[in-house]
Amino acid sequence: MPNPSILVNTKGDYIGTDTNVFYPIRTLIFPNVPYTDTKYKPAYLTWYESKKRSSPKLIVPITNVFEHLYQIPPLDGTELPLSEVSKKDSIWDAQRHRTEQVGDIYGYEPEFERYHERMTDCSTFLAYGFNDDGLKLKNANFCRVRHCPVCQWRRSLLWKSNMYVAYEEIKDKYPKGRWLFLTLTIKNPPIGDLRETLKHMNKAWDRLVKRKAFYSVVDGWIRTTEVTRPKQKKKKKSDPDVICPIFGNTHAHPHFHVMLFVKPSYFSTGYMSQQKWSELWCDVLRVDYQPIVDIRSIRAKKGETKEDAIKNAVMETLKYSVKPDDMVGDGSKKANEWFYELTRQTFKLRFVASGGVLKNALKRDDDITNDDLVNTGKDEEESETDDRRLVFTYAKIKHRYLYNPKYNQ
Repeated sequence: MPNPSILVNTKGDYIGTDTNVFYPIRTLIFPNVPYTDTKYKPAYLTWYESKKRSSPKLIVPITNVFEHLYQIPPLDGTELPLSEVSKKDSIWDAQRHRTEQVGDIYGYEPEFERYHERMTDCSTFLAYGFNDDGLKLKNANFCRVRHCPVCQWRRSLLWKSNMYVAYEEIKDKYPKGRWLFLTLTIKNPPIGDLRETLKHMNKAWDRLVKRKAFYSVVDGWIRTTEVTRPKQKKKKKSDPDVICPIFGNTHAHPHFHVMLFVKPSYFSTGYMSQQKWSELWCDVLRVDYQPIVDIRSIRAKKGETKEDAIKNAVMETLKYSVKPDDMVGDGSKKANEWFYELTRQTFKLRFVASGGVLKNALKRDDDITNDDLVNTGKDEEESETDDRRLVFTYAKIKHRYLYNPKYNQ
């Protein structure tokens, strides 16, 4: 077993016995807490003060970088990013930076100042348990603003985990069932009409699930709502998405993503072509035009397993309700006004629904707690940790999380 005095670097390699050397080393000037309003305490300070700080002696043999970080903190002025300690957690930097961008947009408009304040203090600290398997998130602070990119991401992870569990249960109970992926659209409304359009789409969906053509073949479904800025028509499928210069800041593109669990008989006696699905959606939508509908069987691609294909469909269905790029737009005043109106129009609307054998598969948005956003279920396979915590705080001027051992527990 390695000697406790042996130094471990962030890749887990033993690089010497000098505990006064730490790699990689950069000069760190910790920024002031982003929250400048003295009425509020930073969330990580509030959390820290609510705990009793412990200072354990070197009683645990140092076998990995995490033990080393906890027992022998870096020298003062040493910068150690989370992304260099745990590769799987490097995604936090990008997600938190997006929250920073969207929160700043809210800060320009007095009507949404409270959202700005909440998002400024969102996920400013991450407290991790640790063991030989790596880091495991144990505590963090979340604002739970609907359009906060960090909170959207964490909700999405939770729902995906819920859905994977439901899939395993359904697979055992209905081994011959099949899965379809359905996309339903409507003509792009002006952004000021989005709320009424979404209500209209929800009523149309309620009519759809009551149609015999639907309920006679569908045993269960998960439906999510996504809203994007209208995009410019692509010349090639591989072209990147570009916001429409004419309607991108005046209209919205709401649509449903749906996973359908259908009976085995669907592909024989109950089959409906894409044209039939389009006609059915048009009928329940009660419009005088043919809306775009896409229906496809979920099948494994080359090199994929069936389970991989299902999980990819789950990821597509349960992604962001509004992508961060659509929230930010081109950064213009008109783009910001579009986002403000989106916020007003979607206030307290539900964007996730389910039915049939999948009715209880997902936790309702209103019922999701801070603990749920911490424990999204993706780390369940990892072994347990003790009560010690490694803490990383967000450095706004650097757009990344840095190790902050003075808040360790």
